[in-house]
Amino acid sequence: MASSRPRGGSFSRNISSAATAQIPGVKVGPNGTSFLSSGIPDLDQILGGGFTLGSLVMIMEDPEAPHHMLLLRNFMSQGLIHKQPLLYASPERDPRGFLGTLPSPMASKEEKSHERPAEQDANLRIAWQYKKYFGEQNSEVQRGGKAEYCNDFDLRKPLERHFYSGQRVDCISLRDSPNLAPLLERCSTFSAQISKSDGNITCAGRIAIQSLCSPQCDFSDKDWEMLSFIRSLKGMVRSSGAVAVISFPPSLVSPTFLKRWQHLADTLISVKAIPDEDKELAKLLTGYQDMLGLLSVHKVARINTQVPAILEATTFSMKLRKRRALVLECLNQAPVDGSSGSSYGTSGSCSGSSKSGNLDF
Repeated sequence: MASSRPRGGSFSRNISSAATAQIPGVKVGPNGTSFLSSGIPDLDQILGGGFTLGSLVMIMEDPEAPHHMLLLRNFMSQGLIHKQPLLYASPERDPRGFLGTLPSPMASKEEKSHERPAEQDANLRIAWQYKKYFGEQNSEVQRGGKAEYCNDFDLRKPLERHFYSGQRVDCISLRDSPNLAPLLERCSTFSAQISKSDGNITCAGRIAIQSLCSPQCDFSDKDWEMLSFIRSLKGMVRSSGAVAVISFPPSLVSPTFLKRWQHLADTLISVKAIPDEDKELAKLLTGYQDMLGLLSVHKVARINTQVPAILEATTFSMKLRKRRALVLECLNQAPVDGSSGSSYGTSGSCSGSSKSGNLDF
């Protein structure tokens, strides 16, 4: 008699949580859901842990500003820090040149305080021209011997070349391709390398596709072909340990096909630029001058559960902290009477004074 094998529910995945937790850059959440970091700590928190492993993420671009590039850069850099395989497709003729613009991780305050004495001692013993031979070995941002799940990235400092010069990074140009067959074949080969073994994930990978329906691509007017590609790519990542992120300009997609694209996305995000001189919007929002744009979350991946995701907010402001790190903040409405925001919290305090005298309880 064959040995009985426990059967899981229809909404459970036969993946060992212990084995998944040991994969660099993968975090296990509720219901056995595994996450990959988006490269933005605030976005990971909004989505409940990051991008769900095996999901398709779609970013709707703004034609007036390339804010979607910030999301792609952080997503790709985070994967390279964790030494995860990366497939990048772009309508540019030299997509590998884009890797030189990826941001570098910022060291945390604790790491700086611990590294400062060591660096001072090293400066006394090692000549400055030999530092470069030791820098690459200690350049990876780590805490407790393990790479962080999500890093803050310095957008002004490029990522060191040795992170993306290996064989685990594949780039493809979409400009000279008459159709999506070459890209689909590369995605299939990439997914096969990180496929599951006996239901367990052995490696995690990332696929980043920039401006899928860009006018530079010859297939930009082939709606059915692009829809078929997205559907096939979603099936590939679902059966592998990968996350695919696609950015596209929604204004170049017909309304009927745009709804189908949005339906296929597991996680749907849009970015929008803020006009420089919008006086009406400046009156409504606090910190308007510091905003780069707006990020809206329209859909959150829910693969292993029937419980819908309920977000406290769906639209967030994009800002640069100290002009270096990308952060997301909830939108705060400015006081109507023109007073400072701090007066709202103190006006209703029982311990405060009032014009009619002290309150007598």
